[in-house]
Amino acid sequence: MGSGSWGTAFAMILADAGGDVIVWSREESTAREINEHHTNDRYHPGIALPHGIRATADPAEALDGTDLVVLAIPAQSLRDNLAAWREMLAPGSVLVSLMKGIEIGTSLRMSQVIEDVAQIAPSRVAVVSGPNLAREIALRQPAATTVACSDEASAQRLQDACTTDYFRPYWTTDVVGAEIGGSVKNVIALANGMAAGLGFGENSQASLITRGLAEMARLGMALGADPLTFQGLAGVGDLIATCQSPLSRNRTFGVNLGSGLTVEETIAATQQTCEGVKSCQSILDLARRNDVEMPITEQVVQVVHHGMSPKKLLSNFMARSPKAEATLT
Repeated sequence: MGSGSWGTAFAMILADAGGDVIVWSREESTAREINEHHTNDRYHPGIALPHGIRATADPAEALDGTDLVVLAIPAQSLRDNLAAWREMLAPGSVLVSLMKGIEIGTSLRMSQVIEDVAQIAPSRVAVVSGPNLAREIALRQPAATTVACSDEASAQRLQDACTTDYFRPYWTTDVVGAEIGGSVKNVIALANGMAAGLGFGENSQASLITRGLAEMARLGMALGADPLTFQGLAGVGDLIATCQSPLSRNRTFGVNLGSGLTVEETIAATQQTCEGVKSCQSILDLARRNDVEMPITEQVVQVVHHGMSPKKLLSNFMARSPKAEATLT
């Protein structure tokens, strides 16, 4: 459900793994392009899609009898879209979230929104999270990921459905850890991009990434996540890719801010926003609700929502009181 960059790439994975895949697109023209030309040039120019992928602009057609429903839409649009689709879901289907965000207003993780709106048990909700930049996946470059579901059988079923010779999923039951890793890394990537845009080098960026990992783990552990998850693909793996790659929307957005553009100018220049911008306040609200300190996230919120300069973000971070280092605290 969703024909954007990551949704299209994941559809390719499922088709290459032998699945019968139908993609729902909001735009009739995109569905027609996929069916007639086997391309989605808006997001993946020059790449041929597997012929096993079909597309439709009709959600009822897409969901009819589907046993795995992959949700690949913007995180903040999930509630309204899923409410419209709820009665179309096949009984017993597993809903898979590719979204990496925290809902504005409720501070719910995407799996929690799915459970709430679709009125289904956690055993029917899975998430995919890892260092999976969509363009590289669409080019079939080797990558690995984490698939998470509270039900082991469902996690392994999803693993089987998306295993190819270039895409290697590892399963876990730690849904909380996978989702917190996928959400917080976007905020840290914004901060890291700002550092790069300001001209700071590898020492500065490595410091931000490492302390960002500590923030991610603190929040996740407070919510019941397994700390080992943050040392894996959904944690440090995704964090490195998102913070360092020029393909990362969040890093690129931060680079533009660090280079002197405003939030509004950056959105106008790129014609897109990113999950870190949308979710940073919700993540901070969730942290405060659970008495978790997240100083980098707090400074990103100040830049994105309150007009503070990126240079001030770095100086505020460096001005914090010295303390002992612990790996994940």
